[in-house]
Amino acid sequence: MIRPDGLVAKEETRLNRDRYPLRMDLQLFAGEKTEKATPKKRDEARNKGQVAKSPEIASSLILIAVLSVMLMLGSFFRERVFGLFADVFRNELTMEITDANVFAMFAKYALQMLLLLAPILIATLIVALAASYAQIGWLFTTETLKPHFNKLNPLTGVKNLFGTRSVVEFLKSSLKLTAVGLVVYMVIWAERDRIMALAHVPMEDVFSFAASLTMRLALLVGALLFALAIGDYYYQKYEYEKSLRMSKQDIKDEFKNAEGDPLIKGKIKERQRRMALMRMMQEVPKADVIITNPTHFAVALQYDGTKMDAPRVIAKGQDYLALRIREIAKANDVVTMENKPLARALFERTEVGDVVPADLFQAVAEVLAYVYRLKGRRKA
Repeated sequence: MIRPDGLVAKEETRLNRDRYPLRMDLQLFAGEKTEKATPKKRDEARNKGQVAKSPEIASSLILIAVLSVMLMLGSFFRERVFGLFADVFRNELTMEITDANVFAMFAKYALQMLLLLAPILIATLIVALAASYAQIGWLFTTETLKPHFNKLNPLTGVKNLFGTRSVVEFLKSSLKLTAVGLVVYMVIWAERDRIMALAHVPMEDVFSFAASLTMRLALLVGALLFALAIGDYYYQKYEYEKSLRMSKQDIKDEFKNAEGDPLIKGKIKERQRRMALMRMMQEVPKADVIITNPTHFAVALQYDGTKMDAPRVIAKGQDYLALRIREIAKANDVVTMENKPLARALFERTEVGDVVPADLFQAVAEVLAYVYRLKGRRKA
């Protein structure tokens, strides 16, 4: 009987777990997102507009700021409002109704309304920017403006509607509503005697008491909402860090993408090293002399008085590489000379392409002089 492929795969997985339980557990653990996000992933998330931010902080601070401005500039607002309404009854009731007069009237009143609301608008803008900067710093991105059509998926919408985040938001809203209701109830209950006595006081005192009570309630509610917003900010930060967590495999993959696969990098370095050796070996036939140890080291020197200020090392090697240098030198009739101290000093103190150190000039000059005399005899 032939089993389906899915059953075969499940059976193989079970057998592998039975044979190699530790290896399978390590593979599963490597896939769990238990590691903190790397700086690269944090930067990518920030560039996409994904940051830990609570809008409740800005809204509560804006409420407090607007109420504070109204308390400090109460006389300014009262004079502007009274002047606006008084101007209508004093100057505009007898106005001739024409297009020009109507447009001029609306322009004048629009300017006065703008001047009236300017302190509130400025305070709102400053507080909103300050609250955003305190949470996430300076950030400008257009990623959040791009349309995401996957959000239109009804299945995703239903999942989000009954997800954990929706439950948390419902609990937050319930907590805010309950807290605000308690504050309002306690303040009004404390003022119940004065509220009952309002029927026996002048209308001006009624309006004054109502305004004072409303402002006090608004400030208390704003302070309460700000305290709740601080807790919401830390919760948003926790959720943000949780969403950025990475598995060990994710970190390895990111390192490979950023730095390159270590195997590929190793192969590239090996090929570069091989090509460098090939170029070095191609320079050996141009050498004037090969100084050897005699078997462990070999250093090839070249000197051209018309182009060089000092002899130059064009190739060097140890053990097998030294043997190859000697073989190439022998095949190309390059003089090989044994000088153990000089060969070791040149090998340890110079690199391919370097000139001979100044303190070794004398020893190298003697070797080159001997080589030139030997080449002269050969030519003769």
